[in-house]
Amino acid sequence: MNDRFTSSDLQVLIAYHGFPALSLYMPAHRITTNIDQDTIQFKNLLREAEEELAKAGVRRPDIQELLAPAQERLANAEFWRHQSDGLAVFLAPGAAHIYRLPLSFESLVKVGDNFHIKPLLPLLTNDGTFYILAVSKNAVRVLRGSKTAVDELDVETVPGSLAEALRFDDPERQLLFHTVSTPSSGGRGAALYHGHGGGATDDEKDRLLRYFRQIDKGLQDLLRDRQAPLIFAGVDYLLPIYQEANTYPHLMDEGITGNPDELRPEELHNAAWQIIAPHFARSQELALGTLGQMLATNQASTDIKEILPAAYNGRVETAFVPLYTQLWGVFNPELATVQVEQEESPENYDLYDQLAVYTLMRGGRVFALEQQILPNGADAAAIYRF
Repeated sequence: MNDRFTSSDLQVLIAYHGFPALSLYMPAHRITTNIDQDTIQFKNLLREAEEELAKAGVRRPDIQELLAPAQERLANAEFWRHQSDGLAVFLAPGAAHIYRLPLSFESLVKVGDNFHIKPLLPLLTNDGTFYILAVSKNAVRVLRGSKTAVDELDVETVPGSLAEALRFDDPERQLLFHTVSTPSSGGRGAALYHGHGGGATDDEKDRLLRYFRQIDKGLQDLLRDRQAPLIFAGVDYLLPIYQEANTYPHLMDEGITGNPDELRPEELHNAAWQIIAPHFARSQELALGTLGQMLATNQASTDIKEILPAAYNGRVETAFVPLYTQLWGVFNPELATVQVEQEESPENYDLYDQLAVYTLMRGGRVFALEQQILPNGADAAAIYRF
């Protein structure tokens, strides 16, 4: 079970090919008073999964073995007390991947010979997930946000304060401090400094650089392979110093100014969204503008029967797929043919999901669209590399 989803996790899911592969999505609730509602919904989805597996010809003992990891979670009260906005479960013989994620999914059960990954795309593509690094001399908080939610993460590799970061290599520091427990420090001692005002002397800047480099190093595992923006929250003179220490390529130029110790996660989220929303919208608008130009010169297409084989062969630079719409069918890579079917079955796939998978596997970019905004009422589109 995991509360994070990275491109490495996606590659694991994409790489799996074998029958049966079960993908299960459901919305969840952070508030513990909704535990019964969530467990009932999960139980119903598992019952639906049983029926789908049986219809696909899976033997009853094999169904029970496949669903065992999910059934174990059903009876685990602690698991349900710590939910996020959505639950994603991927089960196959000998493999179980369970994620509690800050994204509210539509309920879905899919049985096939690969995992259905399209609902996860907003967590990895440039359209909704971001991080907040809230830093003062007294505390460090790392938050992960989406359009509607925010989680405060426990990143053990990040120092908790300036004093903690420099306690071994700065024994002669001139600032005097004492530790107290504050709400933003999660109960652990936070060093309260006395002596410096709003600017930074050369000596203090050197200490801050060493502090920030430890924070940057501590974030590397969390942010590795990510494209999500990172927003710095702190008093104004700290941002340029952190920019000097930063190695993450997606740090935003604009930060949240002020003392973040005084802000609750929801307040930080609201401030961050004001910065990040135009960034997400601009990126998508630019891509849609390029799509319009390329369609006029036949360097793009909205025909799934053309763009799916192109994506398989690495020719798609940018794909646009509908987040909440499925198109069931079968793609034959050897013949480069696409057969669209009216209903879902264990033998077919969501062709839009396959378009996203092949595009990402070949190093392309994917926009998962929440509404129909493509030209001529199209559900999906692609811009070609050549």
